[in-house]
Amino acid sequence: MRSALLRGLGASLSIAVGYVPVAISFGLAAVYADIPPYMAVLISVLVYAGAAQFVLISLVVGGGAAFSIVGVVLLMNLRHLFYGPAILSRLDGSTRKLPLVALAAGLTDEVFATSVGKLREQPAQERELWYAGLQLGAYASWVAGTAVGAWFGRDWLSNSAVLTQTLGFVLPALFLALLLEIRTLVRSSVLVGAALVSLLALTMLPGYAAILVGMGAGILMALRS
Repeated sequence: MRSALLRGLGASLSIAVGYVPVAISFGLAAVYADIPPYMAVLISVLVYAGAAQFVLISLVVGGGAAFSIVGVVLLMNLRHLFYGPAILSRLDGSTRKLPLVALAAGLTDEVFATSVGKLREQPAQERELWYAGLQLGAYASWVAGTAVGAWFGRDWLSNSAVLTQTLGFVLPALFLALLLEIRTLVRSSVLVGAALVSLLALTMLPGYAAILVGMGAGILMALRS
């Protein structure tokens, strides 16, 4: 069973490659917004919401009300309500030992995409530990990257214009790699349709809202076909 946890940690390395640079940029953005480094790390420890953390920083700096800040962050992460049941169906419920809150705590877009593609390749009795290892590795890389960015990123970026320009491409590249990995599990028509709807919504709505619209469209197309 221990080997299943280690295999999950190993599988998380592909996520960590994308997470660490983005987390570094988050830590740096938080410091530039006059948020103390320890607070930036605490946000990643407690919130752990990727792009929503950047929005959180901008809302806090802009003086947004606490209710509106919480509401926007929750709305951005509403898509996770769809992720949970999909992952749970791939776990062997008869051997599940971890509480559901532990299984849900580290569920991100990248963890979901990796799990959908690889979870059923694991022996049924080892899936839970493999998934726990995947979550743990991804979470640790995000928190560690935030710490590096908050305490050391300012000096690095000031000495490297190339690094400053390339950080923004890391997360989109990671999403593209994950999409290519799961493309065989979803009909091409659904992927293309969801992408087109998302792009159209992006011309009229904020990014987080466009994601929700594209997801809803993808679900409807998958159900109808």
